[in-house]
Amino acid sequence: MKSIFTVLILVSLFVAPSAHADHPLLEKNRRILVLGDSITQAGHYVHYLDAWLVKNFPDRRYEVINAGLSSETISGLSEQGHAGGRFPRPCLFERLERVLAKTQPQLIIACYGMNCGIYKPLDPERTARFQNGHLRLRAAAKQHGAELIHVTPPIFDNHDKPGFDYNTVLTAYSKWLAQQTDKGWHVADLHTFMSNQVAAAKAKNKKFTVQRDRVHPNKLGHWIMAQAIISYFGDTKASKTANGTQLLPSKAMDALVQRSAAFQKAIHAETKPLRPGVPQGGTLTSARELAKTLEAVIYQTP
Repeated sequence: MKSIFTVLILVSLFVAPSAHADHPLLEKNRRILVLGDSITQAGHYVHYLDAWLVKNFPDRRYEVINAGLSSETISGLSEQGHAGGRFPRPCLFERLERVLAKTQPQLIIACYGMNCGIYKPLDPERTARFQNGHLRLRAAAKQHGAELIHVTPPIFDNHDKPGFDYNTVLTAYSKWLAQQTDKGWHVADLHTFMSNQVAAAKAKNKKFTVQRDRVHPNKLGHWIMAQAIISYFGDTKASKTANGTQLLPSKAMDALVQRSAAFQKAIHAETKPLRPGVPQGGTLTSARELAKTLEAVIYQTP
C-alpha cells in the first residue's frame, strides 16, 4: 500500500503547477457553492477541499455549501428505466435558480459528466447536451454575479473489461471543457489528473482501483479529486499528503464534516430537489449558527 501512495504522490508533484501563496478566485470569494452528482453528494472531496482552505487560510472564513445531488446531470438526459423506473435522472436546471437564490455564491465549483452521457457511447446529440448545459450554467452564474470553475469529470474505471469503455466518453467531454480555457473559462482538469495518478498506480498493481463499482470513488479517489482542484489553485505541497484526513487534526476534521453535513441538508431542505430520498433538515440560518459554534474546534483556537 505504501508503494501505491508513493506513486500517487510522485505523479501529483509531476502534473501540478508551481505552488504560490494565493489564487485570485479565493482572495475575496468566500461563499463557495459546490454542484455535482452523487460523487459530490458523497462529499469527501468537498470536505478535503474545505479542510485545505481552513489549513491554508486560517484568517479567513469560507462558507462551503455542498449542494451535490445523486443521479443528477447537467445535460438533462436520462436512460429509460432509470432507478428501476421510479424516477428519471434529475437535471440541475430544475433547481439551479432556487439554489443560487438561497446561497448567493461568490464562487461556484461544478463537477458534472459522469451521468451526462448516460453510460452510452459517444454521440453528437448527447455531447451537445453536455456542452449546452455548461453554457447554461455559465449564463446563470454570470446573472448572479458568481465566478465559476468547471471541473472535468472523474474517470470511469472499466477494470480492463473488453468492449465499450465509457471512460472514452468522459475523456472527450473533459477535452472539450479543457479547451474552453482558450475562451477564458476557469477549468480544473480533474479527469486528466486522476487518469495519470490511477494509471501510475495500476502500473505497479494491475488490480488497483479507487472505483470498485467503476463509478463512485472511495476516499482515496476523493482525495485524488481534491488534489486536482487544490493543484488548480496552485498548491503542490498538499499533494505530498497521502490522505486528505491528515490536513487537519482529527477533532477539527470531524467538526468540519459536521458543519458540511448541516449545510448540505439545509440547502436541500430549502430548495426541495425533485429527486426522492435526499437527506434534508434545518435551514441555512441554523447551519450557519452551528458553523459558528464549531469554529473554535475547526480552527483549533482557544
